[in-house]
Amino acid sequence: MKKILVILLLIPTFSFSQKMSCCKMSSTESFAILSNDAGFVSEHLSPLPFIFIPMSGEMTSIKCSTGEGTHAFIVKSKTASNNWLFIFHEWWGLNDYIKQEAEKIALELPNVNIMALDLYDGSIATDPETAKGLMEKTTDKRSREIINCALEYTGDKAKIATLGWCMGGGWSLQTSLIAGKKANGCVMYYGMPEQDIEKLKKLETDVLGIFALKDEWITTQVVTDFESNMKKAGKTLTVKNYETAHAFANPSNPKFDKQASSDAYTLMINYLKSKMK
Repeated sequence: MKKILVILLLIPTFSFSQKMSCCKMSSTESFAILSNDAGFVSEHLSPLPFIFIPMSGEMTSIKCSTGEGTHAFIVKSKTASNNWLFIFHEWWGLNDYIKQEAEKIALELPNVNIMALDLYDGSIATDPETAKGLMEKTTDKRSREIINCALEYTGDKAKIATLGWCMGGGWSLQTSLIAGKKANGCVMYYGMPEQDIEKLKKLETDVLGIFALKDEWITTQVVTDFESNMKKAGKTLTVKNYETAHAFANPSNPKFDKQASSDAYTLMINYLKSKMK
């Protein structure tokens, strides 16, 4: 019996990032399992009720050659342009907060078409439990179908920048990988980074990563590993860390960090302007 106890005590405990590596999960699958973390769920407060009346954007149905259609909130550029910014929502879905953010950013980038994609196919959560269920049901396959459909819609000459928060931060990076030579900028707010160096080698753009030092899930170790992997892949990553918690800049967060959010927003806009001249 004593020997058995000794063996059990010598079994190593793994950190979240180690579990992801040993189990060979994709970065998006790794993030999805956070829905089972009670702390992660409780960190995301229900958005305050909000109704947004669009002024320049509209929901648009998109049909694709594969037959797998989708829809998105699109704000067209003031002038004809091949510049596109894909925006990815957090785990609440494509709600009115994200639509408002799309129109706000469109004013800063008048030569860019803004497309806020809907990875939930029309579903929207207003409480953590519903959001948890939606994130769990969102498959990697369907999300990639939606992204590829959006890329097809933009045309062969499009230059694609991406932006997302939380769950959408991870998909921002994945979309830049999917976009290939169309990729022209990537901003990810505290999203799960891609860990596969061979995949990162195929990235055709630099990345701006905005993270929170008090984030208990996208930890400083996860960010450090991301920096190391990007360096090994020969890619450029700019990291900005804020002394705050996860979801600090989410448009839907009732307790967002106003100062850090404002600074990060300016950093993000200046980056996108430099990419979309």
